[in-house]
Amino acid sequence: MKRLIITADDFGLSSAVNEAVEEAHRNGVLSTASLMVGAKETGDAIDRARRIPSLRVGLHLVLVAGSPVLPAHTLPDLVDGRGEFSSHLVRAGINFFFRPGARRQLEQEIRAQFQAFQDTGLLLDHVNCHHHMHLHPTLGELILRVGREYGLKAMRFPYEPFLPSWRASRKNFDQKLLSWLALSPWLVHLKNLLRHAQVRSNHFLFGLNDSGNMNLDLVLRFLRHLPTGVTEIYFHPVSRAGSDLGRTAGAGEEDLSALTSPDLRKALSAPDIQSIGFSDL
Repeated sequence: MKRLIITADDFGLSSAVNEAVEEAHRNGVLSTASLMVGAKETGDAIDRARRIPSLRVGLHLVLVAGSPVLPAHTLPDLVDGRGEFSSHLVRAGINFFFRPGARRQLEQEIRAQFQAFQDTGLLLDHVNCHHHMHLHPTLGELILRVGREYGLKAMRFPYEPFLPSWRASRKNFDQKLLSWLALSPWLVHLKNLLRHAQVRSNHFLFGLNDSGNMNLDLVLRFLRHLPTGVTEIYFHPVSRAGSDLGRTAGAGEEDLSALTSPDLRKALSAPDIQSIGFSDL
């Protein structure tokens, strides 16, 4: 059996993202959304999630390229002069690994984000990280340790299988191969952490190497190459009023068009595909 989780990331980032998440769930095939608890429009996202309880909601931890939940002055080893997390992922990862002060502050911020999610009253479907930073060994360990206190039961495993991904897109062979090779050691480590913590996860992921290009044709090709097991396909949908976002609005609109397409709904009605959420694992 092929079990499929369809997720939207960055829930709460803007009203355009929130509108798209709601539309993709009500009028499309979206089953799950990952909530940023400290983003600009988090309150609006929470209100929408409460109105549509059939939408599964998880925590999208932001520890790079965003703003903290805790006051910036309490996180001097993590934020810059504007009170923002670093957008330089490699530099941030080195900082997390080598500076004890940074690790202590990370644990405080992770706990604050879990607490903020708990305070919403929403059921925690899953956890993942902005830019998949939970692959970092320091963050993975901290998230699992803190998450245990808040009922963490499922986490995204960001493994995109190289050959099925390339066969679906027929683009960027070298880029996909290098990404697969570079991430492999971190994925092995995360898998061991998840097994030890008895936290459930998907087996495969699509969208990692094609973020910003999740159009209907590509998604249908992903479904044709769907492996047996649990696969997550994730999107960054934006409503047609999404020009306020830094990302290209057109890419997010294509994600939304794919998610609400009758052709995709028909493809998902195949008898060998079961649509689920992380909490069903």
